[in-house]
Amino acid sequence: MKKMLILAATAVFSLTAHGQDTDMKISALPELKVDTAKAELGKRLFFDKRLSGNTVLSCASCHEAKFGFANSSQMGPAYTGSEGFRNVPSLMNTAYKKSWFHDGRLGTNLNDVTRENLTEDWLMNMDMRLMQERLKQDPIYVAMFKEAGMGEPSNGGVRNAIPEYLKTLLSEPTAFDRGDLGKNEQAGLALFTGKAGCVACHSGPLLSDGKAHNTGVPENLEIFRDPMRHQTFIAFNMFMGVENYMNLKRDVGAHVQKHKADGSDMGKFMTPSLRELVHTAPYMHNGMLASLEDVVAFYNVGGGEDSHKDPAIKPLDLSDQEQKDLVSFLRSLSGELLDTDKHVWSKNDYKYEVITDWKNVKN
Repeated sequence: MKKMLILAATAVFSLTAHGQDTDMKISALPELKVDTAKAELGKRLFFDKRLSGNTVLSCASCHEAKFGFANSSQMGPAYTGSEGFRNVPSLMNTAYKKSWFHDGRLGTNLNDVTRENLTEDWLMNMDMRLMQERLKQDPIYVAMFKEAGMGEPSNGGVRNAIPEYLKTLLSEPTAFDRGDLGKNEQAGLALFTGKAGCVACHSGPLLSDGKAHNTGVPENLEIFRDPMRHQTFIAFNMFMGVENYMNLKRDVGAHVQKHKADGSDMGKFMTPSLRELVHTAPYMHNGMLASLEDVVAFYNVGGGEDSHKDPAIKPLDLSDQEQKDLVSFLRSLSGELLDTDKHVWSKNDYKYEVITDWKNVKN
């Protein structure tokens, strides 16, 4: 029987929004069961550049542990010959999500998310038949797949192992989780659940309602100024069936889900989790807000200008001190980085080292 590791989230305060008609709460992350052998295999795969077509990118090339498994650039890197047109979302606590990507276009499971990232031509551009053969040539992978009870290296095995590793990327206990909030943080919490109304969208275990909203985030014009980003943007929208894709001057976001004729879903993006915010700047789907102070200031004036902006986004009228208190509370929602050997592949651990020197491979 495979060993199972129980990963329990620290209990989080249960808070009801003040003055709201519905019972919106910040709740605890539920427990997850993780198969340790599959997770160790998934970890090695996550950091292995051989999973991209030309062996230049790994999953970790975009999702860096030192940035909360996000990326410090406004818009992420991409496969050779392309450049990204969206900010890289954090993979922290991603196992709890019900839909993925900023536009929410995948709402099935992490197996499908893994396949999407590996095979998408502007991301890792991997032919999974070739990937399978590459893995079969590595005796360590052969042993690890067998140890995980998955037979020989296979495409299906990869799509199961990487999600198992992602289940280990859980927030460490935060000041909020421990109930260790200072005066300013407590004041910020009161604003979050009261005057500022943040909890209306940022509730539940992930502090996200899992829905798409238009808050009027300004467009990142580098998408259209940089030919490499623009051609990636055009190709993506063409593939997603977006009308008039050659003339777009905005990221349509969740419009790719239902393509509403009235355009009411244009510019909507999924509500992000607020956990680990300290590590994952810059913010928003296109990295247009550099700091938490910028985010709070953006919502304080009622978001940006957009004809389809969510009507619930209105000026908050927070004082300078209230904005600082709210930022203090948001900072309390982040724990320690998961950048140790427990979560990150290490060259010091020979067993899981990515082999490049075949002459010295141990039997």
